[in-house]
Amino acid sequence: MRFQKRLWRAEPSFRLLSKLLRINWLYVLLICALAAVGYVALYSAGGGSARPFAAPMALRFGFGLIMMAVVALISPRVLKLASVPIYLGAVALLVLVLRIGHVGKGAERWIVLGGLQFQPSETAKIALVLALAAWFSRVDPAKLGNPLRLAVPALLVLIPVVLVLKEPNLGTAVIIGVLGATLFFVAGMRLWQIAVLVAPVPFLGSFVYAHLHDYQKARIDTFMHPEHDPLGAGYNIIQSKIALGSGGMWGEGYLHGTQGQLNFLPEKQTDFIFTMIGEEWGYVGAIAVMILLGLMITGGMMIAMMSRNQFGRLLALGISVDLFLYCAVNLSMVMGVIPVGGVPLPLISYGGSAMLTMMFGFGLLLSTWVHRNERDGDEAAPTP
Repeated sequence: MRFQKRLWRAEPSFRLLSKLLRINWLYVLLICALAAVGYVALYSAGGGSARPFAAPMALRFGFGLIMMAVVALISPRVLKLASVPIYLGAVALLVLVLRIGHVGKGAERWIVLGGLQFQPSETAKIALVLALAAWFSRVDPAKLGNPLRLAVPALLVLIPVVLVLKEPNLGTAVIIGVLGATLFFVAGMRLWQIAVLVAPVPFLGSFVYAHLHDYQKARIDTFMHPEHDPLGAGYNIIQSKIALGSGGMWGEGYLHGTQGQLNFLPEKQTDFIFTMIGEEWGYVGAIAVMILLGLMITGGMMIAMMSRNQFGRLLALGISVDLFLYCAVNLSMVMGVIPVGGVPLPLISYGGSAMLTMMFGFGLLLSTWVHRNERDGDEAAPTP
């Protein structure tokens, strides 16, 4: 009898240990490898010093690892219940940033509280994924043909998009919209409904352009003709292309990139960190980083496919798509494929909000893996 009581008391500890062992440690290793690349790149961006970029990012990553492990142990049942307050909190922060936000480069995107500065729009993306995954997991996919069933999730997407546009932050607003549309499609939205939603987009182009801020119009004009203002609006992208081209196959050598080390390259620690990698490590180094990012995205998709519950599938897919959009927008931006939009490269660019938000998202992804055998009804699936 005493042994049974001791076993009952120890059971929570055994379950906690069991969950820790079930964490996908290979995926954690990929995360650490990417963060190591970020540390090396930021050390170079700091002129061969851990300050002011590399050391703070290492501390944030250490905190993020602990947070990620804690979130990975949380049951999807709890995450589903917490999705509504998390979403409402993220929306409240977006409203707050419009009132007391810190202005930087013509936009109110940051909140400063207690000496800490963070960007609520980053939090909004993860909150939206949680909210949509929770909503669609409770709705029969066969009933999504009814437009009324899509009214609530459409509103969930529209609210953060509008609030982020008002900051203004066009790049993040577009990412939030694409993220929401992807989850709509995966959840079972009909093709004709998607066609109806997408059809007006090309015709809204001129209207949206007319209501953009001057600096946003300048980014689009610069994207089309960067050579028209090489020392002004076109300076960033021209310097980025020069740096990438000068790296060649093997690069100019670590800490020896001319554009980066001589400060010709703007925002080299944030938006254009990949350009520094390409300049110093060349084509080979740039491809290696892209492969690492691709493995992380693919790993997230595989976790989504292996989940036996709809909430976990949508949650893991949403986090993976968010990671993909981060990478696609940043890499396309520094290569001059799309206009510069101020989107960081995950775990590599300097920035606390993006780092901690992404680590929280990875925790959600790992939680899906740990609890992948649970059904939507919260009962454990039979072990194969």
